[in-house]
Amino acid sequence: MCENCVHDDVRIGPTRRSLIHLTVSALGLALGGAAFAKESRPPKPQNVLSPDASLKRLMEGNARYVDGVSRRHDFKHEREALAGGQNPFAAVLGCADSRIAPEYAFDTGRGDLFVCRVAGNFAGTETIASLEYAVAVLGAPLILVLGHDACGAVDATLKALKNDKPLPGHIPSLVEAIAPAAKAAMQKAATQQGGDVLDKAIRQNVIDNVAKLKSAAPILNAAVEQGKLKIVGGIYRLTTGTVDLIAQG
Repeated sequence: MCENCVHDDVRIGPTRRSLIHLTVSALGLALGGAAFAKESRPPKPQNVLSPDASLKRLMEGNARYVDGVSRRHDFKHEREALAGGQNPFAAVLGCADSRIAPEYAFDTGRGDLFVCRVAGNFAGTETIASLEYAVAVLGAPLILVLGHDACGAVDATLKALKNDKPLPGHIPSLVEAIAPAAKAAMQKAATQQGGDVLDKAIRQNVIDNVAKLKSAAPILNAAVEQGKLKIVGGIYRLTTGTVDLIAQG
């Protein structure tokens, strides 16, 4: 074998794990997170958690919020601690609805949650990239896809599909993203008795986006396979503030 062939073989021969490692390292360097990745003393040591411990902490915070006993957070010193970096213990993909505030709903302080919000809480390209950053660079061990009751984006999608009438501006892009869940809910409603179509669509939309994130290669799916990341879904109840977990498998 010639020398060039040997070099070619070396270049194309890294394993999938090596490729993922190189991809994550490159991402960290590109986004300025390499220094944080090597940080021996993170700004919030209490945020260094396993995926299961992160989920437990989220739900304990939600329980305090529901009971009206949220903690008093020391924002002044948190600002000082976080000036040089961040290590959120969870990432949340939530709806842009003004009634939904993950930081309040889970009784968290600054630097605890990495939150991405878009009407209809769906995982578009930019959102997936942002969550990859949260996992690969910031070390977040948990992603929660958070839907909610009476979601206007999901309701608008159902109406647009039913009436076959296009919506103005850029809103059709939301409809396109949510349409698969809406269509599935409409089919279920046509074949099954009982249940609200909107509720079914909201739930299905969360389930679909959890699945999408779990399969997002090469970063998120690899982290899930290695047990470093858990991706779950939840529904926020407007009347109580309770978050019901779904799609935990």
